[in-house]
Amino acid sequence: MVTRLENMCVEKGLKMTDQRRTISRVLSEATDHPDVEEVYRRAAALDSRISIATVYRTVRLLEDAGVIERLDFGDGRSRYEETRDDHHHHLIDVQTGRVIEFQSDEIEALKRRVARELGYELLGHRLELYGVPIRRDTDGSGSGSEG
Repeated sequence: MVTRLENMCVEKGLKMTDQRRTISRVLSEATDHPDVEEVYRRAAALDSRISIATVYRTVRLLEDAGVIERLDFGDGRSRYEETRDDHHHHLIDVQTGRVIEFQSDEIEALKRRVARELGYELLGHRLELYGVPIRRDTDGSGSGSEG
């Protein structure tokens, strides 16, 4: 089965070796924004001939081609996800490292309004929110703070 990411690579004119296909498949199927070391672990489990150097080179190639995006969630590791048509944001749980993807029409409208009010046409943006789960008291009210 050919993944969406593999198709994007072919459309960009990238030569797809077996190892690149495996790495592309790992990235396309990932739901957790893996770093290069995790991509390597998953790819090597599928093809033991894949080296960490091959994964680094392939990830760089895919990023340069614009088919994957590098993300920085403040933990010192570059993470990756397939470039998608739908715009989304990330909420990172700083205690567990869990990454939650979300979309918000309100944020989309606000970003356009802010850019317009400042005299700009918005070309793009990236938003990552960092937080901890709100602790709940026994009565169900939150005792955490937001801000």
